[in-house]
Amino acid sequence: MMTGKGRPKMRGSSIQPSEATEVLKLKREIGLTSAVSLIAGTMIGSGIFMSPEGVLRNIGSPGGSLIIWTACGLLATFGALSYAELGTLIKESGGEYIYILRNFGSFPAFLYIFTSVIVVRPASVAAISLSFAEYAVAPFYPGCSSSPLAVKCTAIACILLLALVNCLSVKLATSIMNIFTAAKLLALLIIIVGGIQLLIQGHTQSFQNAFQGTKTGAGVIGIAFYQGLWSFDGWSNLNSVTEEVKKPEVNLPRAMMIAIPLVTFFYVLVNVSYFAAMSPVELLSSSGVAITWGDKVLGSWAWLMSLSAALSSFGSANGTFFSGGRVCYIAAREGHMPGILSMAHVRRVTPSPALIFTSIVSFIIVIPGNFSQLVNLFSFTAWFFYGITVTGLLYLKIKKPEMPRSYKVPIIIPVIFLLSSAYLVLAPIIDQPQMEFLYVILFILSGAIFYFPLVRYKYHPACLQRLTLHLQLLLDVVPTEKNMD
Repeated sequence: MMTGKGRPKMRGSSIQPSEATEVLKLKREIGLTSAVSLIAGTMIGSGIFMSPEGVLRNIGSPGGSLIIWTACGLLATFGALSYAELGTLIKESGGEYIYILRNFGSFPAFLYIFTSVIVVRPASVAAISLSFAEYAVAPFYPGCSSSPLAVKCTAIACILLLALVNCLSVKLATSIMNIFTAAKLLALLIIIVGGIQLLIQGHTQSFQNAFQGTKTGAGVIGIAFYQGLWSFDGWSNLNSVTEEVKKPEVNLPRAMMIAIPLVTFFYVLVNVSYFAAMSPVELLSSSGVAITWGDKVLGSWAWLMSLSAALSSFGSANGTFFSGGRVCYIAAREGHMPGILSMAHVRRVTPSPALIFTSIVSFIIVIPGNFSQLVNLFSFTAWFFYGITVTGLLYLKIKKPEMPRSYKVPIIIPVIFLLSSAYLVLAPIIDQPQMEFLYVILFILSGAIFYFPLVRYKYHPACLQRLTLHLQLLLDVVPTEKNMD
């Protein structure tokens, strides 16, 4: 049964039917500290412990690697500054999805959310959970490779735990982000201090002829950027939860300007430490760069690196899961996903159906998942839509300069970011064409098969409506309104 503004009466819940007609909104519970933790905590994940090998393999030299890491940080900063202005112009959660929807319309926004919900966000959660599992089970397989079954079962357990935490409480999820971010920064600081000691002791062999062997092909540079930018992924996550940020017009740009330069500074110094402890050949042959570093520098305390990498990956997965579930929830609220995904729990006020759906898709991707393949797939797709999103900012700057702005980025910054996005998407395809890129493009376009009957012509099977009602009663959820206060 429906009441009021089309809201269902809830049976078996703790609220009265009359209360179900009240407006339910996600609460603004993310302050500046939690906002910085969400960005930095998501960025500092498995990448800095695994990607240095991929960057070096593709670019070919220590000097080239450090340039790539620095350029990745600069590019992420440019993107964040552009997104900060978008977030103060369009004060809604949803990140890229809501910006594409408001600037370019329903169809391109649906293609984005279709790709994001089915591939990009779950692939990101799956990849980070797999890296967490690799480090978590490694101590149980000394001297040999970990069991693939054990790794994937551990990754699934990680996703289950994340789903439980995020469904129970927003405060619990953000508290975990804050704690894990502090722990991750401490772990990176240990690596940096150890590297400084090595440099003082004269371990500078890797920096002699630092650029020898540098590769300059457009495709290999693009793939090197993919591997490096994977470690910076998360710079845009705060825009996905704008409606839950306190004073977003102030805290959105401020959090980005604190978190991203801080992470970039740490990443570059950590890579310097890796090269101080290992030769390029040793780094390339390492199955876990941080663990190899720990064996060489920390001795009997090397287990700290395995623990740090596992905790770092878990914290990053939590941030990705937190924001990814919100994007799915916002899309459902706009009519681009099943209605049940737009609902929130009546007491905990968390978008539990969207979080559960994200976890289910992540499970499916984990089963055949390979870390390196997931990174390249995620990076290509993500940067395609990053470019489209920033194109929307340029459109607003040129066509609607009169819109009120509490923050304004110089136009040259989104222009540079857009050109960089185009390079990252096109260079690997042109220089090293692979069928995987074609499959991704075809998958994005396949969203049209679902868009026209379900969204454009609003075909809603009766069985889906009955299923929605049953799921509402089972999950104890109700529809929500935008939080624009």
